[in-house]
Amino acid sequence: MSFQNRPSRHLSVAIGSLAILASACTRGGGPPAGAGAPPPMGVSTITLAKKPIEQSSGFIATIRSLRSSTVQPEVEGVVTRIFVKSGDRVALGAPLVQIKPDKQEATVRSTEANRAGVEADVQYWREQVKRLEALVAAGAISRQEFDQAQNSLRSAEARLQALNAQVNEQQVELQYYRVVAPQAGVVGDISIRSGDRVTKSTMITTIDDNSSLEAYIQVPIDRSPDLRVGLPVQILDPDGNVLATNPITFVAPRVDDATQTVLAKSALRQVPAAARTLQFVRSRIIWRSADGLTIPITAVTRINGKYFCYVLDKGNGGTVARQRPVEVGELLGNDYVVVSGVSAGDQLIVSGVQKLGDGAPVKVQ
Repeated sequence: MSFQNRPSRHLSVAIGSLAILASACTRGGGPPAGAGAPPPMGVSTITLAKKPIEQSSGFIATIRSLRSSTVQPEVEGVVTRIFVKSGDRVALGAPLVQIKPDKQEATVRSTEANRAGVEADVQYWREQVKRLEALVAAGAISRQEFDQAQNSLRSAEARLQALNAQVNEQQVELQYYRVVAPQAGVVGDISIRSGDRVTKSTMITTIDDNSSLEAYIQVPIDRSPDLRVGLPVQILDPDGNVLATNPITFVAPRVDDATQTVLAKSALRQVPAAARTLQFVRSRIIWRSADGLTIPITAVTRINGKYFCYVLDKGNGGTVARQRPVEVGELLGNDYVVVSGVSAGDQLIVSGVQKLGDGAPVKVQ
């Protein structure tokens, strides 16, 4: 009787073990009761709308003065005195440098002495002609003798006239030994010292008047068809902020053969406070203004060299983020100009885009 019950006991133990094993598997591997999809991610959005967008190009401009002079002597010699120092503001004609004039002064004195001798000859022959005129009228001398005296007078007067011109020329040259300011302005670096010998090719200093400045912009030839007088030119600070806006006042009629660029000039009626002659500055030419879309940099992701953004899609299954490829243009401040990919009225997601995927559920905060 006991041997007949042993198989049934073994079967009960096996069924019990299977039940315990199934229960353990259910607790460790299956999802808990009531589990569902993850909650929507909170995001911020903006509604895209068209606004005026300036189409522009950036360039490096050179500031030049309309009144800028390089001071060089007209004569050679040794510098004996410098009347100014770098940074001084001078008026037109103010003395800058004195060059030793001793040799030229001696030349002037010599020529003046020669002139004095010729003046005496002229005076003598004038008196002779006057005296001989009375004698020839009385028949006391021949006409030929009187004519010779007149010729001597004319010759002396011609020599006197030549010496007068020579003295004037030498006196003018003597004035060049004092170098004066060719214009009003601020004295630049003085490259000479007292005792230096200068020649006509020696640069003494520069004088600049920063009250009249121009911006020189070299524009690539491919943009030259768009160049015209009157286009706005913005001068920018290192952070891209606009310091001054002035129109283009000149467009060169020819191309620079060395750089293949076209020169455009803008007279600076609005002058940045820190502008200096020959300074390089950032500039921007505004070609035109048209309505368009912009999107924040923070709303754009770049994958394999292409740009993407996320917009809201409110379908039957709820609100989700849809990834869209976009083509962007230039950067305006902290925004990209949109070429294509989104339209006005789209709700653009501007936060948390790095954590989103296409079709991810979102909730607008």
